[in-house]
Amino acid sequence: MTPARRRPLVAGNWKMHTTPQSGVELARAIVRAGPPDGVDLVLCPPAIAVTDVARAVVGTTVRVGAQNMHWLDAGAFTGEISASMLAGVAEVVIVGHSERRGDFGETDEMVNRKLRAALAAGLTPIVCVGETESVRDAGGARALITAQVQAALEGVDSEAAGPLVMAYEPVWAIGTGRTASPEQAAEAIGWAREALGHALDAAAAERTRVLYGGSVSPANARELLAQDGVDGALVGGASLKADDFIAIARSAVP
Repeated sequence: MTPARRRPLVAGNWKMHTTPQSGVELARAIVRAGPPDGVDLVLCPPAIAVTDVARAVVGTTVRVGAQNMHWLDAGAFTGEISASMLAGVAEVVIVGHSERRGDFGETDEMVNRKLRAALAAGLTPIVCVGETESVRDAGGARALITAQVQAALEGVDSEAAGPLVMAYEPVWAIGTGRTASPEQAAEAIGWAREALGHALDAAAAERTRVLYGGSVSPANARELLAQDGVDGALVGGASLKADDFIAIARSAVP
């Protein structure tokens, strides 16, 4: 179970779902459903809806994040958004999601640049790491997770990384209906935390929240989130249903 010193966090990644209007309706439904005390809740709508959703949850405990950002502050980058554009609207940004890595060629170096830009802008980055099925089957999961963590944090010092959140997301469990066993999730998160200690220091590894992501549902959340070192969840499809998302959040209550 999450130590008291690390407050659980449950983030909903809405991916390419919802319009600004339906996103506002979903955010309001989540607020009505009753976010539990003791858990940080974050909603990450599509970029076009971030501002509207942020306005919809003003005065509540729910925070709003973006799903992606560019590492530069401005420039000729059609379709991109920068950290400075998000600052003041969003508080959180997802960095290095496996779909960004796999579908859009996002490299470890790009993840590192985005992480540093997010921190410099005062945003809380949720940095994603995780292995494909083929890598796991070949016995390379630990080495890959370690390499991804270390690459993401290259040039970042422990003090600057204060707001950092990490998320372990086995690629083979994202959107497939398959879920890592609680033991697999805890083991991989342990590897990520160990890599954090080497990349930063022991204090950073101890304070940094590490989430699990990959087909999290109300049915499996409690067992997953009860594992030592699992500090919450990055939720995909289930975050599009207010009652399911709140049920997962309640499972994270220590």
